[in-house]
Amino acid sequence: MELDPLLLSRIQFGFVVSFHAVFPVFSIGLASYIALLHGLFYKTGHAHWDALAQFWTKIFAVVFGMGVVSGLVMSFQFGTNWSNFSYATANFLGPVLSYEVVTAFFLEAAFLGVLLFGRGKVPPGVHLFAAIMVAIGTFISSFWILSANSWMHTPAGVELIDGRFFVTSWGQAIFNPSFPYRFAHMGVASFLTGGFVVAGVSAWFILKGREVEANKKALSMCLWLLLPLAPLQAVVGDLHGLNTLEHQPVKVAAMEGNWETRQGVPLLLFALPDQAAQQNRLEIGIPNLASFILTHDWQGEVPGLAEVAPEKQPPVALVFWSFRVMVGIGLLMILVAFTGFALRWRGRLYQSTWFLKALIPMSITPFVAVLAGWMVTETGRAPWLVYGLMTQAEGLTPSLTGGMALFSLIGYATVYAAVFYAGLYYLLRVVRYGFAVNPEQEVHDIERAKRPLSASHLSIDDDGTAAKGV
Repeated sequence: MELDPLLLSRIQFGFVVSFHAVFPVFSIGLASYIALLHGLFYKTGHAHWDALAQFWTKIFAVVFGMGVVSGLVMSFQFGTNWSNFSYATANFLGPVLSYEVVTAFFLEAAFLGVLLFGRGKVPPGVHLFAAIMVAIGTFISSFWILSANSWMHTPAGVELIDGRFFVTSWGQAIFNPSFPYRFAHMGVASFLTGGFVVAGVSAWFILKGREVEANKKALSMCLWLLLPLAPLQAVVGDLHGLNTLEHQPVKVAAMEGNWETRQGVPLLLFALPDQAAQQNRLEIGIPNLASFILTHDWQGEVPGLAEVAPEKQPPVALVFWSFRVMVGIGLLMILVAFTGFALRWRGRLYQSTWFLKALIPMSITPFVAVLAGWMVTETGRAPWLVYGLMTQAEGLTPSLTGGMALFSLIGYATVYAAVFYAGLYYLLRVVRYGFAVNPEQEVHDIERAKRPLSASHLSIDDDGTAAKGV
């Protein structure tokens, strides 16, 4: 059997990107939460905020490290499996990815060291500033990465000359037509991910009767955050979908399982897309609803997959069902957020054991939704690497063989399995170990750290050296 290097390279890149994507989307939201906790501790001196900040900083450090390791591999793949693509897009993607390193990664790495090891060694204001800088760094990083990815979907500000892209407008290329919607969609997804993970872990601690007061504060904060963000994501997703309809109508047709361009298209709740026959089987849908959602007109026209040849269509079944998984989880998030509000309103939030138990598995659902969303976005672009300008086959390394692609795929899968197991094992240990809150340690440490150092704070050791006194 002959191995297809293109298929194997696509599987490999999809595997690596999927593994990597879950870490940034979590770390972005978590970094902002940690900065908020440090700010609350700085303002109030309350030991609960300090304990929560220390605990979630440990989680962030592990997640950040796993994200860095998995992200580095993607740059290697551009050279080994997609050299034609790398050569063609180097004038734009090269500088953009470099900007991400210079403006974001260095910022995160430098201040993460202060955040992790500076407690008690630098003034509280500096420690808080480090937490804020780490949070800002995660957003700057996502800005450049999403700009590069969005450009591949809606290329702008470039011209293609002799197989190479040359930038004609950096502003148009960076702020390409789909970038604002993708950036907003991913930003809200990051906060939702962080919020549901913190809520799930906090609920677990409450059920176990561990650090209950601190975790009640954490859970309360998260539920207030999720209440507006969960429905907001639906609005942002709708705007993103309308933008995709304008620039990538074939992808939208695959998302809706719509084969023929027509009016009054139903919203399919269930279908079995048959790409060989260019039709669906066993359709169950709501009449005209897809037309209304996409065009805001019950009889609006929705493009069909038949607008392009079968070889230029994405894998319809994968896009169709991934989209429904993402939307289904989004609706579940809205339900959970409003349920939490209703229980809070009735004064039964922390006494509702069933709700606290439900929050624990909900901490996994944002990652599933993110992976499903990326599957829709990237698989729905097929067969294009740069939409409408360069296909996946054109971007592949010419000398790459199926055996080479299979070997590297197995290698990546093996290494990533070990990394994921080790990281998950440590994360679970951190959660099981938990954190302790000393109720007597409220403002003492922070107030003492704010006082200027004076001669009265120093004592002389027997060897004549100065030592800090108490």
